[in-house]
Amino acid sequence: METARSSDDDIEPTAADDDAVPGAGDGAPAPRPRPGWRRWVMDTRPLRHRPFRRLWSSTTVTAIGSQLTAVAVPKQIYDITGSSAWVGYASFAGLIPLVVFALWGGVVADRMDRRTLMLVTNVGIAVTSVLFWAQSFAGLDSVAVLIVLLAAQQGFFGMNSPARNASVARLVPADELPAASALQSTVAQTGMILGPLLAGALIPVLGLPALYLIDAVALCVTLWAVWRLPALPPLTEGATGGARRGGWRDVADGFRYIATHRVLLMSFLADIIAMVFGMPRALFPQLASHTYAPWGEGFALGLLFAAIPLGAVAGGLLSGTFSRARRHGLMVIAAVVAWGVAITGFGLSLNLWWAVAFLALAGVADMVSMVFRGTILQAAATDDMRGRMQGVFTVVVAGGPRIADLLHGTAGSLFGARAAVAAGGLLVAVSALGLAVAVPAFRRYTP
Repeated sequence: METARSSDDDIEPTAADDDAVPGAGDGAPAPRPRPGWRRWVMDTRPLRHRPFRRLWSSTTVTAIGSQLTAVAVPKQIYDITGSSAWVGYASFAGLIPLVVFALWGGVVADRMDRRTLMLVTNVGIAVTSVLFWAQSFAGLDSVAVLIVLLAAQQGFFGMNSPARNASVARLVPADELPAASALQSTVAQTGMILGPLLAGALIPVLGLPALYLIDAVALCVTLWAVWRLPALPPLTEGATGGARRGGWRDVADGFRYIATHRVLLMSFLADIIAMVFGMPRALFPQLASHTYAPWGEGFALGLLFAAIPLGAVAGGLLSGTFSRARRHGLMVIAAVVAWGVAITGFGLSLNLWWAVAFLALAGVADMVSMVFRGTILQAAATDDMRGRMQGVFTVVVAGGPRIADLLHGTAGSLFGARAAVAAGGLLVAVSALGLAVAVPAFRRYTP
């Protein structure tokens, strides 16, 4: 893997590196287990590298700010229309540009300086946030304006995400990629918890316009952090020479690359299996209103939606227990099987607290899967393909749960919510085990 290292000035001096054994492994030192309690907690070594710390800090700020807008947009649409259907239409309208521009953005991220692409797209996201604030402050009450702004914002995000994610392997050493992935994923999951809670607290006090404005201010912090990153141009002459193309033929090249690299293909397939068959969020309202009604419908619904992110954050904080594992393919398989088993347990649970516990365990498994799938994408792909791989990753992450909503909603109506959830979880576990048996190369993969 061609990891471009930062200059010595970009890595802060530390004490003697007791965590690495020089000369071990294929070009990357094998990490030595940390003593005592440190082996259990999150590995923060990537934060020693100033460029990665800047990228991570910008993610920390926007993880919460973006969730404020994610809550404000559907709330405003529902306030205008009084219709949940319109909320769903708006969500779908945002998915289309996200998919299109994530795939195209992956190509562009492989053809130009990724720092420049992040700057341009972050400016675009910030401008849409300001426009969200302006239309809300002016009281336009136009669903059409909201949908257009949402589509534009998701398009900019789709362009930004591949460049941001593909840059990580250029900012940290190869042996720290799992730890860097854990840090990034934990921040994202924390934002999914704190952002909606903060939005719920601020709406009655400051109103919807303030949420959009806070997000816009947070994006200014992100712009400053990205501006301070080093240049991240393509490493190969071929990628530089192809900067003028960036067309859909290059997108097709990315899919052909995945098809010919079995490890990458299996990492995507494992996530699709887990999310499409095993993400039961569409059935949370039905379960809260029927199965868990004795605990209070609103209280149960809040717990169900919070349980998976809470488990993921807990897994991230304790990622020292797994982030240094060497057999990354096996870790993905084990995590997906664990996700399926936990979702099955959730579907069989009649007690709310057991249900929340199983969902939290599923969140831990999802964090493990995210860490090692992300690491595989960084390590197994060459730098001139990382942008496209991250573009496909963005599409899979965004599209899988939406397909799951359709499948689980239909199955829940036909067979009952608990049966649909339990069957989906069981299908995930069996399919993941079948994947491990059918493709031993993935099971044995190490970077």
